[in-house]
Amino acid sequence: MLTVAAARPVAARPAAARAPARARASSFVARGLAGAPRASRRAVLVRASADADDASPAAAPVAPMSAAEGYASLGATLGAIRALPPSERGEAAEAATKDVSAALNGMKAAGATTRWDCYPELQRRNVFPGEMAQMGIKDASSIGRPSDANDFNFIVAVTLSTSLLALIVGATLPGDWGAFGSYLIGGSSLAVLAVGSTAPGLLKVAIDRFARVNPEYRARIAKHEAAHFLVGYMLGTPVAGYSLGLGTAHTDFLEAKLERKVYGRIAIKEETMLPLACISMAGVAAEAMAYDEVQGQEADLRDLQRILNKCEPKLSDSQQQAVTRWAVWQAASMLKKHEKSFDALTEKMTQGATVAECLQAIEAAPEPKYE
Repeated sequence: MLTVAAARPVAARPAAARAPARARASSFVARGLAGAPRASRRAVLVRASADADDASPAAAPVAPMSAAEGYASLGATLGAIRALPPSERGEAAEAATKDVSAALNGMKAAGATTRWDCYPELQRRNVFPGEMAQMGIKDASSIGRPSDANDFNFIVAVTLSTSLLALIVGATLPGDWGAFGSYLIGGSSLAVLAVGSTAPGLLKVAIDRFARVNPEYRARIAKHEAAHFLVGYMLGTPVAGYSLGLGTAHTDFLEAKLERKVYGRIAIKEETMLPLACISMAGVAAEAMAYDEVQGQEADLRDLQRILNKCEPKLSDSQQQAVTRWAVWQAASMLKKHEKSFDALTEKMTQGATVAECLQAIEAAPEPKYE
């Protein structure tokens, strides 16, 4: 499924100027390379904000809040959610949405947060291949193309190591013991191949653990999740938490109400679909800008497809492809413009910083040098 997360460079505007009926993507979990069988990163939609139809008729006044007060409030609220058992975090995050949004909007009103909710309404347009390269995407054709790099490396490593070990055992153990040991060890690589071809999901943890030996792979995970985090934040979606752990790499967003629209029978309007598409494809855009091959996209694309299937009016296949290209381009544009914030956030997430510390790093980064 296509999970496109696009970005585009648009200047920030005051909180009071934001349309109260703005539809936003919200609480969705962006699962990373770690938990996907084909080294795919996952952006799994869990919840999102209401459609424009759910918005209140008038926006409530925003009370300015100092940075110290705002970050302290965020740290306490999100820390309390993180301390809960996983089964209780979803309900607690939904209940805390208003408080978190109020703190972020209050800091924005006071001028303490300039990147939060800094993009106006998204406007979709056709994106041409050359524009993808202008945004720093190395190979646009790699988007949507499955990657078997980690699977291949794992199989080769298992085959070579077991073959070498079998050879050593056969040469060192006497008689039948050597023959039996060589046969048993050598056959283990065949067992791995059999499992991989019939139930590849059973090997995903082993493949991910093996891939994490490579620093580049760990950097991919951090960049992917940081992209989801930053693009969601700049589109006005509060972040609840994140993880870069083995098999659990994801970014969690607050707010509720869109889950039933994505997974149920309720249609999603385009103004709601566009930010969701951008957030979900942000990780793909980040990888495409940093590497020749995008490895973590399969689940992101599946989630995007689910979103596109719910869009009303219905989109044709060619229109869905156009939305995917636009979303990747839009996300890449946002990440390129806010490169300093992106780099600072990636470093903080790699260090295991709290969400409040990550937000401070985003806002403390130098302002973009171009509009």
